[in-house]
Amino acid sequence: MNSVAAVESPASVRQALQARISSMQSTRLDDDAFPLLPMMRGVLGRGLRRGTVYSLTGATSLALALVAAASQQGEWCGVLDVPDLGLEAAAGWGIDLDRLVWVSDPGERWMSTVGAMADVLGLVIARPPTRISASESSRLSARLRQARSTMLVLGDWPQPESEIRVVSSSWTGLGDGHGHLADRRLDVEVRQGQRAGAPRRSELRIPAGTIR
Repeated sequence: MNSVAAVESPASVRQALQARISSMQSTRLDDDAFPLLPMMRGVLGRGLRRGTVYSLTGATSLALALVAAASQQGEWCGVLDVPDLGLEAAAGWGIDLDRLVWVSDPGERWMSTVGAMADVLGLVIARPPTRISASESSRLSARLRQARSTMLVLGDWPQPESEIRVVSSSWTGLGDGHGHLADRRLDVEVRQGQRAGAPRRSELRIPAGTIR
């Protein structure tokens, strides 16, 4: 089993990771977007923009599919306060568990913890415990831009770069009382933040067992 870094407080996030990760920053991509797996490019195009926030609803593990390509290319990633997102699912997407920081319960320090993680990690998957105010969102957005890190929020978020919603899903491979699940089809709707225009729809076919 690969090791996963577990950090309990914002201070320890900085102390335990800053020195270790700063020596490896040469592995970070030089362009303005994190790469995506080929199957995900129909959802968001060329990649996840650095220094931004994406809002995801409808399929928790879709976040793993979005960070997988960057992780495979050496990017450090983090998961904050998402206990139902398992390590087996992350490994199934090819995410490097040796470069994955997992913070299970930040308690009342959610905002400071996610800020500390954004300072040292390229991509952070997080579930906010409560509604985030516009001022808190603005401060965190500024921090993300400075660090050129990207956050994938499971739930609503004020003025995200894009809202990604799974609007329907169906399974293939299961007949009338027989057969085995082969894959899952997700109909995904993407709205580009506050920009005008109708949401864009796309379809994903994902192997069974890799997404919830």
